[in-house]
Amino acid sequence: MIMASPAESLLQHRSFVAFWLARTCSSFGFQMLSIIVGWQIYAITGKAFYLGLIGLVQFLPSVTLALWAGHIADQRDRRRIVFFSQLVEWLAIVALTLLTLLHHNDVWTILALVFVLSVAKVMEAPAMQSMLPALVPPRLLARATAASAVGGQAAMIMGPALGGLLYVAGAQVVYMVTGLLYLLSIVMVSRLRYEQTPPPRTPATLSTLFAGVRFIRERPDVLGVISLDLFAVLLGGATALLPIYAHDILHTGPLGLGLLRAAPAVGALLVGFWLSHRALERHVGMIMFICVAGFGAATLLFALSTWFWLSMLALFATGGFDMVSMVIRGALVQLDTPDEMRGRVNAVNSIFINTSNQLGEFESGMLAAWLGVVPAAAIGGIGTLVVVGLWMHWFPGLRRRQRLENEVA
Repeated sequence: MIMASPAESLLQHRSFVAFWLARTCSSFGFQMLSIIVGWQIYAITGKAFYLGLIGLVQFLPSVTLALWAGHIADQRDRRRIVFFSQLVEWLAIVALTLLTLLHHNDVWTILALVFVLSVAKVMEAPAMQSMLPALVPPRLLARATAASAVGGQAAMIMGPALGGLLYVAGAQVVYMVTGLLYLLSIVMVSRLRYEQTPPPRTPATLSTLFAGVRFIRERPDVLGVISLDLFAVLLGGATALLPIYAHDILHTGPLGLGLLRAAPAVGALLVGFWLSHRALERHVGMIMFICVAGFGAATLLFALSTWFWLSMLALFATGGFDMVSMVIRGALVQLDTPDEMRGRVNAVNSIFINTSNQLGEFESGMLAAWLGVVPAAAIGGIGTLVVVGLWMHWFPGLRRRQRLENEVA
């Protein structure tokens, strides 16, 4: 049950407002940067190979350093980790700006700076994610999670478009605006009032690095929500097939493809905005399962649709359903995890999310090559529904979960 929110507002918590502004500014900057680097490198080389290298230099740090980043987030002051990580990212952006202004079009130098930026981003992520529960009371965490997600979705929708618009004036203009957004984020982080009592510092060993994995395995509710997210995203990667659907099934052009790509993010944005003003009071476990099932059903509807606007509606619904379940999953994991473990647990969770997104697109592409595009997308939707049924049976405590807070294992 989703009840009306209490009188207390998120705006009353100044540290959360600063956190939200910092995260939104850096998200906008990163989305603009991601698309502009690709355009610039392709303009220099004209070869798709180098576009693949951009993905590689971003992917490698996320896999190899995530567990260590989680360990550091639990051992050091998280605000300082975020501050210095974003400072390194800002310096990398300044360097990219100078290279562009000086017409130093060396692809390997650009890739090296993207790698540095990616390493800093990986170090920042677990610390940033782990800070949120300390900035608002537990009763407001779901709403705060939704509000934070709204900023991220807005950046995903408008960031690339804004970057492309500014690129008309030159790549250096985009880098300058991106640098300004990161500088604003750094200022907001420096103004955060964040209190953390780190545990005694311990060296990074296999035991400490994999402590997050052990914690998740020993907590049924946490294991349930993280693994549900993993398999639902893995099976529901139909968006990777959008170019084929747009061209061969819905018979639309680049504009139609752009609208189809935007539909899930718009659905998530609107539902996230609504959730940021509503409290999840009861039956959160069933609401989560129903929304993941809704995501699977909407994916199946999209798979079978031959009407453009019905496909748009289905994709819009996938974004909305996913936002509700994501808010519940995110808040539940944070509240069920002790503060001294949040960095490592969030690091493991981020690995699962990143790999499931990438493998989900790979799985959809392979199935489409073997079986055809419609059966591949339909199998993804049906598979998600099957996973929901299995998880409801295997995790009965999660199914019966009533509230997000006060049920900490």
